[in-house]
Amino acid sequence: MQARQSERPTDFFADDPFARTDERADAEFYTKPRLVNHIDDQAEAIISSLYERLLTPGGRVLDLMSSWNSHLPKSLPLAQVTGVGLNREELSQNPRLNDYVVQDLNRDPVLPFADHSFDAVICTASVEYLIRPLTVFAEVRRILQPGGLFIHTFSHRWFPPKVIRIWTEIMEWERPGLVLEYFLRSGAYDNLRTFSARGWPRPSWDRYYPMVPHADAVYAVWGQTKK
Repeated sequence: MQARQSERPTDFFADDPFARTDERADAEFYTKPRLVNHIDDQAEAIISSLYERLLTPGGRVLDLMSSWNSHLPKSLPLAQVTGVGLNREELSQNPRLNDYVVQDLNRDPVLPFADHSFDAVICTASVEYLIRPLTVFAEVRRILQPGGLFIHTFSHRWFPPKVIRIWTEIMEWERPGLVLEYFLRSGAYDNLRTFSARGWPRPSWDRYYPMVPHADAVYAVWGQTKK
């Protein structure tokens, strides 16, 4: 399910796939800052390591749907990190951001940046909340340099009221296929890749250990803008 069968698109999009339990504006739901990690330390380390492997030192990075933690490794020097998120207090607490914009992409998916402004765009644990993903993928294509990277990382945890319907109705291992389908349907990206990390031991200091022996799963899908 992480690739098209015989090049035929997978139909993820029947039966109102982007409906949500809570259809209020996202800004209302995220009024209160949530200054906590939404994945365990092991999963965070895997995501950080992936970003370190894929991102170019000295690059300009947009952290899409950002919060107080960008999951970027401290050892990776970057020229600029800009955040787009819903909660001003969370964004202001993020030590990796040079600047930020408060914006609800589900209300206004047009990004306030010039064409080709960034070398890479990351989106961590948030793709499952997008109700107009193809519009957002087109906007990211516009603001990325030719050959720029768009990287999505996510786990198996989410806020139930705001997650899109299709995300809850497909299996965990099918979700990378859904995100890959966003890339494919946008028609703007090449060199598509997926990544999965499951079964790592949960850190012993984690509050769910030892009741939950395994760390949170990590999935990633990324591609480069066509040149």
